Amino acid sequence: MSTVIEKSDLLNIIDYEKQRNIYRKELIDYKKNRRFNLGSNILITFENSKTMKFQIQEMMRAERMVHDSQIEEELNVYNPLIPKGNELSATLFIEITDPQKIRPVLDSFIGLTEGENVYFDINGEKVYAQFEEGREKEDNISSVHYIRFPFIEEQKILFMNEASTISINIDYNDYQYSVDLNEKMRESLSSDF
Repeated sequence: MSTVIEKSDLLNIIDYEKQRNIYRKELIDYKKNRRFNLGSNILITFENSKTMKFQIQEMMRAERMVHDSQIEEELNVYNPLIPKGNELSATLFIEITDPQKIRPVLDSFIGLTEGENVYFDINGEKVYAQFEEGREKEDNISSVHYIRFPFIEEQKILFMNEASTISINIDYNDYQYSVDLNEKMRESLSSDF
């Protein structure tokens, strides 16, 4: 499924508006097997051309984009987030619901983007997340991160094997959580290879 989205793949905002309710419902259902809450503060959503196309359509709708140059800008932003066949790609959100705790919680995650803190465990074989650079500084961290999990061929085969036990994990200081993938989750993510 690792394809680049072209302008011709997108609906204009009028046609999109007519189909939006059905389109959104389908995508919400689709994302159920691609979203992982790791504890109360980390949400990871796996992206591909289908999820990115929806994101672009929503941006076009919200910003009332009709000019080719505007749409090309969105394509240039979101196309690089599509996995390239030997990887999985995701958006990691640091979620904070209490406005009083935004700074202390974000500060507790400074350093998350360095090292091997977020990973898949496939039968004991680990595939570590690589964070996009520029979203963390010495004294602050963004709440949104784009991450990639690069797989070698043997790891992809293990991941796609129905008999494999797979979990997605975070192990950063005292923040340690793990979610086991069920068959539907594994199948959905495997389709990105």
